[in-house]
Amino acid sequence: MRIKILDTQLANQIAAGEVVERPASVVKELLENSLDAGATQVDIEVKQGGAQLIQIRDNGSGIHKDDLALALNRHATSKIASLDDLTNINTLGFRGEALASIAAVSRLTIGSKAINSEHAWQVLENELSPAAHPQGTTIEVHDLFYNTPARRKFLRTEKTEFNYLEEIVRRIALSNFNIGISLKHNERVVHNLAPALDQLQQEKRIAAICGTTFMANAVYITTENAGLKLSGWLGLPTFSRSQTDLQYFYLNKRMVRDKVISHAIKQAYQDVMQSGRHAAFVLYLELDPALVDVNVHPTKSEVRFCDSRLIHGFIMHAVKQAIANAGIVPAAMATIDNTIYAAPEQSTQFRSKTVVTAPWEKPIEQPELQIQNMAPQYQTASYVKPVQQTNVEPQIEPLGNAIAQIHGTYILAENKTGLIMVDMHAAHERITYERLKTAYAKKGIIAQPLLIPFSIELNTKEVQYAEQYQQVFNELGVAIDTLGPTTIVVRQIPNLLKDANVEQLIRDLLSDLIENSRSNLVEEYINEILSTMACHGSVRSNRQLTIPEMNTLLREMEQTERSGQCAHGRPTWVQLTLHELNTMFLRN
Repeated sequence: MRIKILDTQLANQIAAGEVVERPASVVKELLENSLDAGATQVDIEVKQGGAQLIQIRDNGSGIHKDDLALALNRHATSKIASLDDLTNINTLGFRGEALASIAAVSRLTIGSKAINSEHAWQVLENELSPAAHPQGTTIEVHDLFYNTPARRKFLRTEKTEFNYLEEIVRRIALSNFNIGISLKHNERVVHNLAPALDQLQQEKRIAAICGTTFMANAVYITTENAGLKLSGWLGLPTFSRSQTDLQYFYLNKRMVRDKVISHAIKQAYQDVMQSGRHAAFVLYLELDPALVDVNVHPTKSEVRFCDSRLIHGFIMHAVKQAIANAGIVPAAMATIDNTIYAAPEQSTQFRSKTVVTAPWEKPIEQPELQIQNMAPQYQTASYVKPVQQTNVEPQIEPLGNAIAQIHGTYILAENKTGLIMVDMHAAHERITYERLKTAYAKKGIIAQPLLIPFSIELNTKEVQYAEQYQQVFNELGVAIDTLGPTTIVVRQIPNLLKDANVEQLIRDLLSDLIENSRSNLVEEYINEILSTMACHGSVRSNRQLTIPEMNTLLREMEQTERSGQCAHGRPTWVQLTLHELNTMFLRN
């Protein structure tokens, strides 16, 4: 067939396939336009999951009369004018494709009154006419995909499509606290969120969107370095999820799902979360727009960093430090209080509010610990009675003073706030694990040449990456050589991996390098082994401890990073406040 120029309408419908996947896509694009217009209130009304009607009204700066018709053309935008503008994008939308794409697959009406204009105007069926409208813009999208039935039949049920649409509204609401947002579906109000101008109001909005349980199990983080700022809320490791459904990450207020970011956060949680579980978080990264390219995907959901290594390291270390400094929120909180705001002085008692403040402010001097050989490979501590001081008023430490042991498993301690319950095996496991990690870090990776090297058959791309990242393998204690275009030979591995499936580890490591240009699989394998060693080397359940031994364990916990969780992410201790105890016994 001969080459010909496509009809404009057909070209727009084809282009719409990149931008408008479903009603939720329409809401995303139109909401971003409202935010770029400086709106402080956005009202959304949809019918039949958005397939019949999507109406979005805002009080932004509006659209000038002469620009209304022009706005429906492809690549018509007020947000960029030259190629140089693409290196410093400060708006959510900028391609100029949204309105044209939406108009190509729906019946679209725009009404708007621009700031400082005397009259409002509307575009209806490509005709410009006067209208009654306050400052701002209203866009109505009727009968989505009415002229592209092949696309319409791929829409899911009304409930499913609305769930996708509502999720977009949630994402926008979480990244724009200063904006009031309402959502109505089939005449029923679903959300009516007032602007949240301080941290308490922001936490209330997050609780309304992500659930009060998330907020009761989250710590606030804020840190800056090298022109980067990370802030937001991190779910504690004990509040892990089976899916990634509660992960919201924003880059300069733009919701993104990026491999570099996901990998950094996953690595930050690896010491305190069980395999197969996922962290929950609402995080915001701010950086110079010139350091990131947001123009790599039609829906702008993917980005490309100028220095991905810097971003990865900054996020990973910030999140890891925040988790290390965080205490455990009382487990009984969510079940006793209907809302975390019912008793804020209790609900925030053990929530770390910055990345540098732990539940205990100062390190506490420890009594001498007697070291006992537990296995040929490592050592752990056996708790002994500390030297008793006379005529000294006992000090109430953050984790309190031990008063009893229950069933040989749990330690009860009293502190200023109420009652502490400690799982002594889980707590000792974390202490032992941190010691093993420290000792291992000091010695470095001890590698062992294989008596009989073995070969692995790979594809040509994997072999190329094995050669390219040979230095990475060397740093991890793995020595490899290339035998041919599809074969490598392994000559050396770390001592701790002598019983691991090294061939599968190498394949997984190469897959990670190909996908992410980095990998921490070897560290994960080693950490898992250290975790197992810590578990076997920790004090067992049903072992009777004396009161001094219990207190020594509590003091060790107070000086150990991430002591709120064992190496598998389970809590090591919980707090019951006097308020909660009084509530249990119906006391005012």
